[in-house]
Amino acid sequence: MNIEKQSSGIDPWFGVDRQKLSRAREKAVSALLSQRVRGGFWEGDLSSSALSTATAIVAIHLAAKNGLIDGGKAADYCLSGMNWLADHVNPDGGWGDTVRSLSNISTTTLCWAAFACSPESAAPHRQVILKAERWISERAGGLSPDCLARTIIRRYGQDRTFSVPILTMCALSGRLGSGKKAWKHVIPLPFELASLPHSWFAALRLPVVSYALPALIAIGLVRHVLAPSPWPWVRMIRNRVTTKVLDKLDSIQPENGGFLEATPLTGFVTMSLIGAGYGTHPCVARGLNFLEKSQRGDGSWPIDTNLATWVTTLSVNALLPENVSPARQRSGDPAQSATTCGGIDDNGKQELIDWLLAQQYREVHPYTQAAPGGWAWTPLPGGVPDADDTPGALVALRCLSGENTDARIISAASLGCQWLLDLQNRDGGIPTFCRGWGKLPFDKSSPDLTAHAIRAWVLWRHRLPDELRESITPALKKAIKFLSKTRNGDGSWTPLWFGNQWKECETNPVYGTSRVSCGIAALLLCRDLAMDTEAMLMSPHPAQTLASLQNPDGSWGNCSPVRGSIEETALAVEALSRMKYAAAHSSVKIDWKNSWDDALQSGARHLVESVHDGTWTEPHPIGFYFANLWYFEKLYPVSFTVAALQARDPGR
Repeated sequence: MNIEKQSSGIDPWFGVDRQKLSRAREKAVSALLSQRVRGGFWEGDLSSSALSTATAIVAIHLAAKNGLIDGGKAADYCLSGMNWLADHVNPDGGWGDTVRSLSNISTTTLCWAAFACSPESAAPHRQVILKAERWISERAGGLSPDCLARTIIRRYGQDRTFSVPILTMCALSGRLGSGKKAWKHVIPLPFELASLPHSWFAALRLPVVSYALPALIAIGLVRHVLAPSPWPWVRMIRNRVTTKVLDKLDSIQPENGGFLEATPLTGFVTMSLIGAGYGTHPCVARGLNFLEKSQRGDGSWPIDTNLATWVTTLSVNALLPENVSPARQRSGDPAQSATTCGGIDDNGKQELIDWLLAQQYREVHPYTQAAPGGWAWTPLPGGVPDADDTPGALVALRCLSGENTDARIISAASLGCQWLLDLQNRDGGIPTFCRGWGKLPFDKSSPDLTAHAIRAWVLWRHRLPDELRESITPALKKAIKFLSKTRNGDGSWTPLWFGNQWKECETNPVYGTSRVSCGIAALLLCRDLAMDTEAMLMSPHPAQTLASLQNPDGSWGNCSPVRGSIEETALAVEALSRMKYAAAHSSVKIDWKNSWDDALQSGARHLVESVHDGTWTEPHPIGFYFANLWYFEKLYPVSFTVAALQARDPGR
């Protein structure tokens, strides 16, 4: 471990005793490095999910009921899954998405549906089921199909991505009644549209988000088969395109069977195909294989297999933060300076570079038709390139490579930066998967993704071919305008992929504002873009916004009524530190306030104390997955803490 020993006294940047800070940083870095797996990267550990467990139980039960898998084996899967659900029900009788989540109507309804599938397995849990029924009744006004359907649909509004799958699973498990009448509560999905060219999808304004095409096909199909449209011409069209859309579903399913590596999506698709009478379709066998292999030893299923690429880039960027020296800022090249505190030797860096280069997509992706150049959240077959992981990988490559001019790295960076340019929406923002899908929330441009793209472009543009570099500058200016327009009235930004369950609207302004602040800090160190960024420093400055969101104990976030989370606290400390450094070295004059320093230092003290008392590794469910599904990742508090404690003035 090559961490510089500090003399005694108070660290002027963080306002913490130097020796205590050094010990905390060394402990945090060591803990993060210890989490690497064979191959030198990080795999992480996603939380188990009650929602995933419930969907897998229903899919496997229906498969056994239709003779598609061995009944005894299926009973073991279902029994262990139900036992896990019963052991992890919340005291109020409901379930949240994770074992640390508040109960919600969606997950509780799905768990209730899962217990309906196998009366024999559910029998020991009668009291659990009764408590769940009381919980649902109190919030839905009853257990009738009308009450359930109305409540679920109201929760998601016009977005059918998750409301229709929930009601479909309820219908398949018998919770909406029997026969055709059970399906009148399930909104038909126009699965026939999946037969059209992918390039038309944005204009068609589908009722589900871009990543939910498998659900559109399978769930639309089961509704059509079991409760056809009363209109003859609609039935005729849907009958004619059934083979074509099933072929499309087959073509976009990864080899391991897991759509997006996600248990819920794979479970919904598998149970729907079985319910529609297509149990012998190859997609079903692959889906069941994925579900069987994904069950954990305790009987649960995670929300996704892993976020290995994402957590690896987070870890690299925390250990080897890109710091901008004044000399580089004056030259216009904000490349990283050498670091001696990352704990990764040259061989380890090269191993990570090779691993990241191998994860870049070099062909058109069959699922979203994404062009080559992006990265997904996982190296597994179900991954899809997106605008969170692509910037993360680009920043990590820059931090790892330093002044390395390896043609492979420059080529990968050029392709990745171009991929982001092609994804940028007309509003200047960056969406997750597909350009131009702006109707539903999870397809719109978002501030956090846009800020991540900004950091990647800023770091790489002076090392890219001239033509590409010239394209990045106007893209950055468009992105700046987008961020200016999407700022909330209190000066914060709302992210897409992270939330706070304790807030009424479940948004996470700490995450959003922290990530955007890091993007702004990078821009402020670019002499040709600093003035464009100046408007975002006015009334209030982002540092002022973050300071206003801080809790009295120095933490950020509200992951319980009385305390914040390590994740949000670390994010805010990192952002304030980067903003402070930018204020000192930008061509834009910034009057850094003492109150902002107070917020930075009290947050740093909170982190350091948490590392020393051992509470800093406790993860909180701040992550949003597809369709607002909550998760926590055990590496988040560790990597975020390292990033915060290392984001400081590199010139000291």
